[in-house]
Amino acid sequence: MIKKKYAIVAVSGGMDSCVTAAIANEKYNLAMLHVNYGQRTESRELKAFHEIAEFYKAEKKLVIDFGHLSKIGGSSLTDKAIEVTKADLKNQEIPSSYVPFRNANILGACVSWAEVIGASVIFIGAVYEDASGYPDCRPQFFRAFERVANLGTKPDSKLKIKTPIIDFTKSEIVKKGIELKAPLHLTWSCYQNEDKACGVCDSCAFRLRGFQQAGVEDMIPYKTKPDYK
Repeated sequence: MIKKKYAIVAVSGGMDSCVTAAIANEKYNLAMLHVNYGQRTESRELKAFHEIAEFYKAEKKLVIDFGHLSKIGGSSLTDKAIEVTKADLKNQEIPSSYVPFRNANILGACVSWAEVIGASVIFIGAVYEDASGYPDCRPQFFRAFERVANLGTKPDSKLKIKTPIIDFTKSEIVKKGIELKAPLHLTWSCYQNEDKACGVCDSCAFRLRGFQQAGVEDMIPYKTKPDYK
């Protein structure tokens, strides 16, 4: 039996990263990385990360604290003086929840760890549907970062950054998760609550719409479940 190689998977604890982990798990041994950055739901997301890692029996886990992102601020996720706005799924502007250059920070940590453990693949659950507001969710950003990573690492690293669900809609992500028996019930997406998901922030709205369009019941607790179909 050929031993599977390691892949780094950035796992926030949300639905997208969980399904991405499920995809990576088909071909690789998982090394899961999670970042605490002072977000409002930091402890709840960390709980989800550990439960997802346990579900997949990840051989390696790493939790990193990026306190500098909350010190820099500029996001409603890290600055409680900035309101978490209610969902507007037609919005084309950068939302208040955007954490400046967060994905580059996360990928930088993944690249460093990949060099240490000999992983040649990094998975991140970016979704292009989010890219209208988040500039670091665009496919060209990940292509450029892959080039940078290979310029800045040892020649034999030959790193690949994979974004397997980047072209998926949220409903397609839900369906893929169900197909792969991903533990969607363990995930957490809400931007502002840690007990019951608010149901009205952008992240809740995208998630709920995905489940509703897929015709599947979302099993996590919500304060309210508007119809976003």
